[in-house]
Amino acid sequence: MVFLSVITFFINHKYKEYLIIAVISTGISLYSFEAYLIFKQQISKEHLSTKNQIKEQILKEQIYENETGKKFDKRMRLEIFEDLRKMNNKIQVTVSPNNYVNKKKALFPLSGISNSKTIFCNDNGYYTIYQSDRYGFNNPDDSWDSNEIEYFLIGDSFTHGACVDEPNDIGSVLRNLSKKSVLNLGYSGNGPLIEFATLREYLSSNVKKVLWIYYEGNDLSGLHIEMTNKILMSYFNDKSFTQNLKLKQKEIDYLGVNFINEEKNKKKQSKREKIIFSSELINFIKIANLRVLIHPPPQLTKSLKKILKLAKELVNENNSKLYFIYLPEYARYKNNYDNTNYYLIKKIVNQLDIPFIDIPIEVFEKEKNPLILFPFEMYGHYTVEGYKKVSEIIYKFTKD
Repeated sequence: MVFLSVITFFINHKYKEYLIIAVISTGISLYSFEAYLIFKQQISKEHLSTKNQIKEQILKEQIYENETGKKFDKRMRLEIFEDLRKMNNKIQVTVSPNNYVNKKKALFPLSGISNSKTIFCNDNGYYTIYQSDRYGFNNPDDSWDSNEIEYFLIGDSFTHGACVDEPNDIGSVLRNLSKKSVLNLGYSGNGPLIEFATLREYLSSNVKKVLWIYYEGNDLSGLHIEMTNKILMSYFNDKSFTQNLKLKQKEIDYLGVNFINEEKNKKKQSKREKIIFSSELINFIKIANLRVLIHPPPQLTKSLKKILKLAKELVNENNSKLYFIYLPEYARYKNNYDNTNYYLIKKIVNQLDIPFIDIPIEVFEKEKNPLILFPFEMYGHYTVEGYKKVSEIIYKFTKD
């Protein structure tokens, strides 16, 4: 502001007005888009904070009810959890590994609660529920006993299966297309470092193909947060580090149940939430999310490249093959923005000589209206048809 004041002192009144208008307009645009990026990160916290979001939700409900004749499930996730617990006291909700990033625990879980009916999410009018396997992932449990695993998936909520029921998630579609065993180790909220840690903990010698499924919406910004955790950084810095999580599922389940209870019993904003809010306010002022989207810090992309390099080395040592699948976000087609990160990530993957499966080109750009592959053509995960088309392209480029 001081710099601006000095400049305006030396220019005539007319140009001074133009300059001030330009600066204010640019500021409003930057902060508006920053607010949108923050909204995308917060949408999973199950509350609507603006009139536009409320209108969008009402529109979703009307479309769903008109198309299906059914009522849109308006309950919050913990509300449906409480309702279903009355009939089945073993039912659980997903507990994302990224919930532990800011917690100082001796153990960092990379999965959810095992062997449980698990409530996931609602983008399409209904809550998806799946049966978790012995390690807390979204798989038929006997998949772990297969002599050979054709596909081993790591990724975030899109890989996890949000918000569609089996057999419409990527893992299930690949299972049906290949007629072979698939292990899906994706989990909502994961970023590249958690995904690499998952690969390190759960990859077995009988895996043929590893699918690294990358989501452009928040994976890079997620990495920035993950790198603040000491346990996760141990995977990054030490090739021999392990938590032996396959042997600690009881502890993981215990932590998950405790986390759900804490969320359920929370009645007012906690000290930690206030700290997070303060941090988010500072990031908003700095337009931190927009800066990562437009021009990610060199150290961040350098770290991503190292993670992918380590992943490739691990997969090669395992005599498996690594594929990188790039998933597009809703804003790409709603706002028609040019995501420079897309070209940056693609360059990194190509430099590492990892096969790059370009879902934006192979799926979304072949649609007259790409938004049709998102629920009600609004912000969210993919529709059943969207997941199907993505999975078919993955299979096409990876089958023997």
